[in-house]
Amino acid sequence: MKYRRLGKTGLKVSEISLGSWLTYGKSVEDSLAAKTIHKAYELGINFFDSANVYERGEGEKVMAQVLKEYPRESYVITTKAFWPMGEGPNDRGLSRKHVMEQVNASLKRMNLDYVDIFYCHRYDPETPVEETLRAIDDLVSQGKILYAGVSEWSAAQIEEAVGIADKSLLDRIVVNQPMYNMFNRYIEKEVIPVSEKYGIGQVVFSPLAQGVLTGKYKGGKVPENSRAANESINQFISGMLNEDVFNKVEQLEAVASDINATLPELALAWILRQPNVASALIGASKPEQVEQNVKAIDVELSKEVIEKIESILG
Repeated sequence: MKYRRLGKTGLKVSEISLGSWLTYGKSVEDSLAAKTIHKAYELGINFFDSANVYERGEGEKVMAQVLKEYPRESYVITTKAFWPMGEGPNDRGLSRKHVMEQVNASLKRMNLDYVDIFYCHRYDPETPVEETLRAIDDLVSQGKILYAGVSEWSAAQIEEAVGIADKSLLDRIVVNQPMYNMFNRYIEKEVIPVSEKYGIGQVVFSPLAQGVLTGKYKGGKVPENSRAANESINQFISGMLNEDVFNKVEQLEAVASDINATLPELALAWILRQPNVASALIGASKPEQVEQNVKAIDVELSKEVIEKIESILG
């Protein structure tokens, strides 16, 4: 495994990380989830991602329970808050009340003293950013979280948070978690430049476009037990199952074959070409998927190969 610094911090995270969105505590049996997490750890992955909203805490429980077998200092684990966790008016958002309560609830579920990274799971237009940052700063002082981050914030929102933190001498955010893959590149235009300016690293989710960049949906066929076949989660992928995407996937597979790599390895290596990306967050449901994905760290993409990819993606 290879490791990168998270932004300008001293924290080093594995280039491939393992998440629990749509998998652990939901569509993957706990015993299989445990085997997958164990395999990830054995292969050198030290970065494990979860959130309070992933099956109302079940994702956190499954992941933390398995990792409990390993020395706490040997892995980095995350959680998040923003999305509704109840029906009450204060059971959502980034108010001081909700952030404090959710971090404490996450720590209790995971049976941990602290999480390494806490993410603001989205931007909350109803809460002053300073209120959220002060709550996070207090949690850092209490030792309950070590680093702060955001997810899917725009460049302007990130810049706003940095400006407020610096003005008020509060802990800065050091990481952003956006969606990023060959078919979703919005962060390249503004988010990455702003993040580089302030020393904020990217930990990207959906690097394989919810499985589209594994090649499993070629020709519009939907394999049994795939995400697209699961009615409870296929809303995240259905919009990508079209002729144009299938044609591009086929061409990308040919490029991967030319360099003796698989399509997932090519897609992950393409993401890791970005120096501002600290880690690509995979959502493996089987140990074999982790084994395949970590091979991407050794795939070198020449300038010529990157240009071929660009011409395919348009």
